[in-house]
Amino acid sequence: MSDANTEPQGPEATEHAHDPEVLQLAAKVFDLARHGDTDTVAAYVDAGVPANLTNDKGDSLVMLAAYHGHASTVEALLRRGGDADRPNDRGQTPLAGAVFKGEDEVIRVLLAHGADPAAGTPSAVDTARMFQKTELLGLFGAE
Repeated sequence: MSDANTEPQGPEATEHAHDPEVLQLAAKVFDLARHGDTDTVAAYVDAGVPANLTNDKGDSLVMLAAYHGHASTVEALLRRGGDADRPNDRGQTPLAGAVFKGEDEVIRVLLAHGADPAAGTPSAVDTARMFQKTELLGLFGAE
């Protein structure tokens, strides 16, 4: 899992993506998601920052918030159109990241918003099996 907070990538990147001010704003928003500043992240998304903004590693705002255990930030992003299953460039999903980190509240939020435990590589199911988290396998219906 990468925490790089550099240039925005993907369909959300605009023609101004190389503008230093845009890059600085993107880095700030990635940091806010990483640190769980829910109200500020939500305000930026409400003001027009894409809910599915990704960094140079493909980590979305949802991924960064999920991986760092910020369930309320994940919830706010998902309510604003964030994709619960959006994989990063390594194929990892927010749900698999939350399983890896043992973030049970984040797992519940992602599942409530339709995250697919079988999505990604390794998937959340694969990750739960790898770490012998049988309670999660039951929750995922993958015992």
